Amino acid sequence: MFGYALRRVLTAIPIVLITITVCFFILRLAPGGPFDGERALPPDVMKNLRAHYNLDQPLISQYFIYLGGVFRGDFGPSMVMEDFSVSRLISIGLPFTLMLGFSAFVVGTVAGMIAGAVAAVQQNKWPDYLLVAIVLIGIIIPNFLMANLVQLFFGVYLRWLPVGGYQPGSIAHLVLPVLILSLPHGGRVARLVRGSMIEVLGTNYVRTARSKGLGTRLILARHALKPALLPVVSYLGPGLSYLLTGSLVVEQVFALPGIGKYFISAALNRDYGLVLGTTILYVFIILALNLIVDVLYAWLDPKVRYR
Repeated sequence: MFGYALRRVLTAIPIVLITITVCFFILRLAPGGPFDGERALPPDVMKNLRAHYNLDQPLISQYFIYLGGVFRGDFGPSMVMEDFSVSRLISIGLPFTLMLGFSAFVVGTVAGMIAGAVAAVQQNKWPDYLLVAIVLIGIIIPNFLMANLVQLFFGVYLRWLPVGGYQPGSIAHLVLPVLILSLPHGGRVARLVRGSMIEVLGTNYVRTARSKGLGTRLILARHALKPALLPVVSYLGPGLSYLLTGSLVVEQVFALPGIGKYFISAALNRDYGLVLGTTILYVFIILALNLIVDVLYAWLDPKVRYR
C-alpha cells in the first residue's frame, strides 16, 4: 500500500506541472493586466510596477521565476492587494472554506446515505418517489440560483435566518450556505446508495439472511450497507473536492470570508499570483482526496489489492 501511494504521488507531479504551465500562460496571454484601470498610471509608475513584479521580463523567464518560487513554497505577492502575499491571503481564507466545505460534506453524505437507503428499501413506493424528486431538484438547480431562492424565502420573507455575512461562532450564518452546498452532494450520494443498495438487496446472501428470519434493519447494518457503500466511496473524493471548489460561488453569494472572495476578486482584477496560488492549492486537494479514496476503497473491498 505504501508503494502504491508513493507511485501515485510521483504520478501527480507531472499533473501539477501541467496545471501550473497551462494556467500561467492562459492568464498572461489573456487581455488586460493587474494594473489596468479606468485611469491610466503614469509611465514611470507603470515601469516600476512591472519591474517589481518581473512583468518586464520575457514571458518564458517569468514562468521559470514563478516555478522556482513555487518549488520553494513561495506563491509570490498579490499584485492587487498591497502588502499581502498570496500565501498569507490563502492562510486567511482557507480555514473558513475548509470548515464550510467539510460541514456540507458531512451533512450531505449522511443525509444522502439515509435517503438512498430508505428509497431502496421502499422501492417503487411513495417514499421512493418523493425522495427521488427532492434529489433531482437538488441536482438540477444551480447553486447560485438555489442560494438566491433560499435567501429570498428564509431570509427576506420569513426572516428566520441571515441572508449573508458571517459572525464568528454564529451557526445561524452557516445554515443556508451549508444547505446549498450539501443539496447537490447529498442528491448524488442518495442516487448512488439507492442504486447500489437495490442491487445488493437482490443478492443471494441477502435472501439467505431474510430466510433465516433476520429483520430489515439488521440485514441493512450487517450485510447490505458495507458493499453498497463502494460506489459512494469512489465518489466521495471528487465530491469533497467539488464542494471545496463549488464553495467559491456560494461564498461570494453569501458574502462569506473564504477563499472565494479573494479568488473571484483576483480573477476580475487579473491578480496572476493569487489566481495561480488558489488553483495550485485546489489541484493538491483533489489529488490528495483521490489518494485517500483509493485507500478506503481497498479497506471496504477485500478483493481490491494494489500492487
